[in-house]
Amino acid sequence: MIKPVDSSLPLEKQIPAACAQIQDYPKEGILFYDVTTLFANPQVFRASMEELVRRFEGQFDIVAGVEARGFLMASAIAYIAGTGVMTVRKAGKLPRDTYMKEYSLEYGQAAIEIHKDDIPAGSRVLIVDDLLATGGTLEAATHLMEMADLKVAGIGVLLELEGLGGREILAGHRLEALSLVAE
Repeated sequence: MIKPVDSSLPLEKQIPAACAQIQDYPKEGILFYDVTTLFANPQVFRASMEELVRRFEGQFDIVAGVEARGFLMASAIAYIAGTGVMTVRKAGKLPRDTYMKEYSLEYGQAAIEIHKDDIPAGSRVLIVDDLLATGGTLEAATHLMEMADLKVAGIGVLLELEGLGGREILAGHRLEALSLVAE
């Protein structure tokens, strides 16, 4: 379902308005912002991807999308910017040699991987994902890039949940969140 959004609002307000909000998911006490409704809204999706490209224009060679919603963002951003895409996958999903990083989530443990040989060393990588909460996933993604001798040009997200410490964990990297929302 495409959520209607008032296009006269600034983009930072349109983004959360375009997201379905689900209370107590994936566990009690969490308000989940479902960006799939934003992806279905062509105006908000396009404006968001174009804004991320604008903020990092000329500063990256490749876009790394974090599984799974980050894949959609990375593809759109790479298309607009004329770059390639790399995937940051959940552990066990990539067929060749990988770098792997384990990390903590808000509600468990996980691991992500990248292929060792997809991107030339020294390339500048823009890492994108839909949401920044505690920062564990994105911090792990930055470590993977460093392991592969890639340079993190920046991190771009649609939504940042304030007060969960994600920005502090990523303090050594340029972070652009298109919208801040209270947790």
